Amino acid sequence: MQWVQRPLSPFWIYRWQITMWLSSLHRITGLLLSAGALVLGVWLIGAAGGADSYASVQQVLGAPWFKVPLVGWTFCFFYHLANGVRHLAWDGGYGFDPAHIRLTGRIVIVVAVLATAAFSYAAIF
Repeated sequence: MQWVQRPLSPFWIYRWQITMWLSSLHRITGLLLSAGALVLGVWLIGAAGGADSYASVQQVLGAPWFKVPLVGWTFCFFYHLANGVRHLAWDGGYGFDPAHIRLTGRIVIVVAVLATAAFSYAAIF
């Protein structure tokens, strides 16, 4: 019996397409939103702990450098939301042809970037 050398991963077989990137990004943004929820919890605990504990937490979370993670979490939120709406349409049986899948994928990215820019400009900066 002769052994056939087969690839161990689909990365050797498939060319990365937008749906693969968006699926991976959806999972990553979900994980980052969980980290953001932990930070929000720390902030709420600090607020509930009184003026001194709130001041301690706000010293870190209100620092200028912390705007970078806030913008990142904002993008994660809007991307996850837009892609979730896309998945709801799929659950209803709409938009399964390949051209529509690629179009809605691009729309999700554009919506997430524009919503992040608008919200960050209005609320963070």
